[in-house]
Amino acid sequence: MAETSQQWDPTLLANPHAVADKRRRVREMFAAIAPSYDLNNRLHSFWQDQRWRRKAVKLAQLKPSDVVVDVACGTGDLTLAFAGAKPRAAYGIDFTFEMLPIAKRKSEISDSQSQISNPRYVNGDAQSLPLPDACCDVVSIAFGIRNVQDPAKALVEFRRVLRPGGRVIILEFSLPTNALLRGLYNFYFKQILPRTATWISGDKTGAYRYLPQSVNTFIGRSAMMSMMRDAGFGQVEQHAMTFGVCVGYRGVRG
Repeated sequence: MAETSQQWDPTLLANPHAVADKRRRVREMFAAIAPSYDLNNRLHSFWQDQRWRRKAVKLAQLKPSDVVVDVACGTGDLTLAFAGAKPRAAYGIDFTFEMLPIAKRKSEISDSQSQISNPRYVNGDAQSLPLPDACCDVVSIAFGIRNVQDPAKALVEFRRVLRPGGRVIILEFSLPTNALLRGLYNFYFKQILPRTATWISGDKTGAYRYLPQSVNTFIGRSAMMSMMRDAGFGQVEQHAMTFGVCVGYRGVRG
């Protein structure tokens, strides 16, 4: 892998979504932090991340006949949550290959303990999914849409692989609407989390400087809902969680 030290410098972090080679940088960044990814997620969300994923599964309103595709699946947490709801099949897709062996190991453990259907994992890009048209009933992406080079293109791709009536489920970080809570959250998000998460992971890519900036410079809730509608989704709705720190979006393919 190419040298990744200090990938995200202050100039790039002014607006990480405008960086021309964002796709490459994001992939190398996640490859570097894969071994400590779950630990940092649990600690720095105060164990809320799994609750958010359970909410995403509820929003999908799964049926036993459904096929689920979890995009940007990372280490498989949301894929496993969907698999635990026992759809017909569950797939995890991520373009950072280094995440997938971790997801597979977790799936094997869960399968042996709870008899859930073992998900299948594929290396692939959200903007060009290795799937045929109208092949699934739910497409999800958790905390990944802002990391895609072109989120609008990814949403169009999600619609392509969904059957009519299929649901898209998006989890993404947001900012509390209350000014006091937003100030406290930003202090934690910008000053504390980058230091502690970097120390835990030993990261040299600037991943945990990128994280708060990628959230603060990403589109807002109204713009996300508009983007979903522009991609061809109807019945678009949002569900704020934990004082608005996380938002679940849901749309239906007509």
